[in-house]
Amino acid sequence: MKLLQSPASPFVRKVRVTLHETGQWDDVEQIDVTTSPKASDAALTAANPLGKIPALIRPDGPALYDSRVICRFLDARANGGFYPDSHIWDTLALEATADGIMEAALAMVYETRYRDAKQVSQDWIEAQWAKVARALDAVNSRWMSHLQGRLDMGHIAIGAALGYLDLRHDARNWRGGRDGLAQWYTEFAQRPSMQATQPPAT
Repeated sequence: MKLLQSPASPFVRKVRVTLHETGQWDDVEQIDVTTSPKASDAALTAANPLGKIPALIRPDGPALYDSRVICRFLDARANGGFYPDSHIWDTLALEATADGIMEAALAMVYETRYRDAKQVSQDWIEAQWAKVARALDAVNSRWMSHLQGRLDMGHIAIGAALGYLDLRHDARNWRGGRDGLAQWYTEFAQRPSMQATQPPAT
């Protein structure tokens, strides 16, 4: 299998951490592609018509895309148990919360990176950060007991989301007032899977 990716993407990191945690790292060739909201890599659009990363090319079926689909596939393939029946809805809700954080944080980057400077809306950027802040508050107040439990996809997704905030929005100090979540991430970031998937600082 082949994973079309960009190492800085938090959605890609979620998949890469899943590969590592399920023992499938060596089963997938990881191929870097260059893509943006304005121009998509040809190999990527051939695999995913939406032109978004990550995309997983399989030898025995159509390519899979959207990190949630890929992670679910990888978990099933390895019988990883990261979508446990006993609390599947909590796991899925936490994963969706993490993905929402990633989407809003990435949109903030896109606003300044791909829009003409005269068209950049600071109000829109702040609205995206408000989504991130509300989600972080919710995780810190409602989900810490879940995060203290057995590793599942909720943990992995939140870890990828927080890593991206450190990478692109460190000046926002997401840790402020969220001591429980901050302490959890300090420990989670030391996992070998997180260390192996550190994004480039560019």
